Amino acid sequence: MAIRIFSDEQARALVNLRQKYEVWVEAERGLAKLPYNLARKEVAGRAYLYELLDRRGNAKSLGPWSDEQAARLDAYKYEKETLKARSATSRTALGESAAIARAVRVPMIANEAGPILREADRRGLLGGALLVVGTNAVAAYALEAGGFIPELPDETADFDLAWAETDPQHNAQVVWDLLKAVDPTFTVNTERSFQARNAKAYEVEILAAPSRARTMARIDRPQPIPLPEQEWLLEGRPVDQVLICRDGSPARIVAPDPRWFALQKLWMSRQAKRNPLKRGKDRKQGLLLLDAIAEAMPHYPLDDRFEAGLPAELAPHYCEWADQRSKGEAPRW
Repeated sequence: MAIRIFSDEQARALVNLRQKYEVWVEAERGLAKLPYNLARKEVAGRAYLYELLDRRGNAKSLGPWSDEQAARLDAYKYEKETLKARSATSRTALGESAAIARAVRVPMIANEAGPILREADRRGLLGGALLVVGTNAVAAYALEAGGFIPELPDETADFDLAWAETDPQHNAQVVWDLLKAVDPTFTVNTERSFQARNAKAYEVEILAAPSRARTMARIDRPQPIPLPEQEWLLEGRPVDQVLICRDGSPARIVAPDPRWFALQKLWMSRQAKRNPLKRGKDRKQGLLLLDAIAEAMPHYPLDDRFEAGLPAELAPHYCEWADQRSKGEAPRW
């Protein structure tokens, strides 16, 4: 068996975790959409409503003070306080659910990925502008399968995100603002312009399919190198799961369709350009994940229709796996 099914306690903990997370993140998204602050200011003896843009005091005028501006300021304050209260209350409940999930030992990811994922979700970027495409996605696939996938490599010392936005972002530093909000020590690796590193040497790599790379603003950073094989990860239906980091903090992952992820891994394991030290892990991930999909993810069918839609580069890898499975052969890492 490729899957070790979750216990009732583990499954219940994960259901409760998602429910509590969704309430919390809804409040956080509401706060993220509000201006940094609004305030009444007097300039040369006249009153104005100002929008404060950041903590450094940068601001812009929203016009002369009036009854309408006063009502606007009151409405803003009320909405902000309401959302802050809702966030605080739901954060407590979320923390309790996360602690239970950790206690029953559900699949987890590295602590360093958590703040990035939470801030990305708070900004409404997950599943739209960004997909989790590296090994951190493996834990989400386990939740999608409803159990642990034994022997599936799931440890990583870095974080891979794919830029998947379809609408051009002309002057927006979407990724850079996200990373800097999480950790101001992030800098772009001058030798690898698609990678950012923080003061603790934690690496975040931004990847992109050629069809999506052009929608990223030129001023944004890090700048991905368009990779044709990333196009495959845009196919199918993404996985969307809420899990926890090893420190017990929650995080949401939106990752590519597991079938395309697995086949891309198998393809990468045969590429000369791939780091030889990673090829074995790629192959093992691909084969074990396909087995898990076949056994526990009927909503991601591995059938004739799916096979017929595969590109020529991936079809041989799928056929090799399907042939081994039909014969009951042990996978060859």
